Amino acid sequence: MTVRRATAKDADAIARLLYDFNTEYEEPTPAPDVLARRVRRLMAADTVVLLAGGGPDGLALMRLRPSLWTDGLECYLAELYVVPALRGHGRGRALIEAALELARERGADHIELNADEGDAAARALYERVGFRPTATYYERGL
Repeated sequence: MTVRRATAKDADAIARLLYDFNTEYEEPTPAPDVLARRVRRLMAADTVVLLAGGGPDGLALMRLRPSLWTDGLECYLAELYVVPALRGHGRGRALIEAALELARERGADHIELNADEGDAAARALYERVGFRPTATYYERGL
């Protein structure tokens, strides 16, 4: 499984995957052109996107920032998505392993993520690669 770091030229493909992800789970989502614009802006700042396969067929979107609690960076795996027809063939695991390696290389000393309570497949994948649930995640719109 090929995993590579995305560039700004990949923003349209990244946006399409993110749009499909939110649409699949019936979550509100901006249009792909809006997402592409935002992806370009974030990749110029603190965001790294990894792409799997030639399509691309999946992505891991990570945000790295200085930590208050340690001298290293903290990494937030904000999005992990594999197109539905290709799930269960190692793409998600390859993306997570590449994300862990990149985070270490960049100086992060921990990585965090969240998963919907009902997404048993994602939670099982995360636990298979060593993540453990630690807290309840809350959110609120402003």
